[in-house]
Amino acid sequence: MSEITPIKIEKIIYVIRGQKVMLDSDLAELYGVETKYLNRQVKRNSQRFPS
Repeated sequence: MSEITPIKIEKIIYVIRGQKVMLDSDLAELYGVETKYLNRQVKRNSQRFPS
């Protein structure tokens, strides 16, 4: 697994309508899981994530 650096993270943060967002596929790659598993955990633990 490659090292996660602040520069790498900054490159995958997008600003859309004034909000900073990250794509689920980018987050899944950072955590080393498949996108569908990340999305499933977000659904199951929605109170832990910002709206």
